[in-house]
Amino acid sequence: MDRYRVIPESRVELSDYDPGDTAEFSGDKDEGKDRLDELNDQLEALQELLYAEHKHKLLIVLQGMDTSGKDGVIRHVFDGVNPQGVRVANFKVPTPQELDHDYLWRVHRQVPGRGEIVIFNRSHYEDVLVVRVHELVPKERWSRRYQQIKDFERLLVEEGTTILKFFLHIDQQEQKERLQARLDDPNKRWKFNVGDLKERKLWNEYRWAYEDVLSQTSLEVAPWYVVPSNRKWYRNLVIASVIVEALEKLNMSYPEPEEDLSSIKIE
Repeated sequence: MDRYRVIPESRVELSDYDPGDTAEFSGDKDEGKDRLDELNDQLEALQELLYAEHKHKLLIVLQGMDTSGKDGVIRHVFDGVNPQGVRVANFKVPTPQELDHDYLWRVHRQVPGRGEIVIFNRSHYEDVLVVRVHELVPKERWSRRYQQIKDFERLLVEEGTTILKFFLHIDQQEQKERLQARLDDPNKRWKFNVGDLKERKLWNEYRWAYEDVLSQTSLEVAPWYVVPSNRKWYRNLVIASVIVEALEKLNMSYPEPEEDLSSIKIE
């Protein structure tokens, strides 16, 4: 899946990425779902190993336009994993306590511990996205945050965290259809927020902000992946593939018992 990985210090133009791309899988949707089932089994085994070894940490960052599928990724890619070792952190409007601290304070509190996978559903990147688009702080302030974020992520990596960052790339037409589907389906209407329509009008502003994020903060040790997400099954397949490959590279093993168990007999 390296075709979707953003090369550090390269300039990203999202128009160069096809949100409907399925080039890395020659099969159809049904075959893709079968492959995802296989990856789910692999991920389940690797996550159990990660938890048992209690050495490595995995942070997964999910960002994207409204309706791009962050919740869907969590639901489908992590289907079957042990919830004891996986946690989701959501970052909404900061609380008064959080506003009393620097913008990374609430983020650092949520990073994974040893043996844990943490999924950021939105993340510290909101402070160079929403903050920028809505002009909540001056440019001279938010523009410094690219370097601060890179330094923060390097710290996490040096302390044993593997970081994978996914931008879920959809187009405006796909977003329109997904918003309409939420509005039309009584069982999905609860997910519809009128505020999403106001954000939709700022599509270009968000696109420019994301292009700067992807261009300036993709690190060799903490890469961004631009994931084609118009087709949900392919989005899930790409993300699951990248995660499984990253976990396999950790060369994990189950820990040995602290004492000799060879003489123990269960009566």
